[in-house]
Amino acid sequence: MRIVGLTGGIASGKSTVSNLFKSHGLPVVDADVVAREVLRKGSGGWKKVVAAFGDEILLEDGEVNRPRLGQIVFSDPDKRQFLNRLLAPYIARGIFWEVLKLWVKGYKVIVLDVPLLFEAKMDKFTKPVIVVWVDPETQIQRLLARDKSAEEEDARNRINAQMPLDVKRGKADIVIDNTGSFDDLSQHFQKVYVEVSKPLTWAEFWRSRHGVFTILASVTSGVVLFIKAFSNHTNTL
Repeated sequence: MRIVGLTGGIASGKSTVSNLFKSHGLPVVDADVVAREVLRKGSGGWKKVVAAFGDEILLEDGEVNRPRLGQIVFSDPDKRQFLNRLLAPYIARGIFWEVLKLWVKGYKVIVLDVPLLFEAKMDKFTKPVIVVWVDPETQIQRLLARDKSAEEEDARNRINAQMPLDVKRGKADIVIDNTGSFDDLSQHFQKVYVEVSKPLTWAEFWRSRHGVFTILASVTSGVVLFIKAFSNHTNTL
């Protein structure tokens, strides 16, 4: 199995690339979706976060007010790191089960869409690692345009709370430059898609469901042949 790591920064266009992978038939495990499930009312993650940050982060229906929680942690690095530590085990477990379900279904290539791929050290389990990159000024302008109610200071706090995209670019196997138009992005994506969809290496094949079943079938056949050979040998004694 090939697990492709996809990351970027806020307003870099990572989600657009993620959707392009989906539209081309590759399954995507989205860490943000997993995180939303982790924070669902009554869950273990929800209980931890409410205990740590109080009822002020809750909506009237008891669900977490994610924008409010974001305002609290993006302006305070210590609280942000504390929140990440609280939720990391739940999110990692959720991602593992999503990957496992896709493995059982027989998918050979999946995309792991994780904003904190490097920070969570999850890049160790993905190859290749794709970073969707834009320059800092484009990033801030796109964020302000996307979140029309956001103030520039708040937008910059959210960007500065993440690992700089230039640092992520230096750690990537593949960089998608998204400073241009959507057509430019689509053309670049096609080249990346061909790269990640190429036949599995032998190491990747043996990690796939088909590869594991091949090993099991080979071992089973070997055992059966050994038993038959041993039985024939004993019959001649």
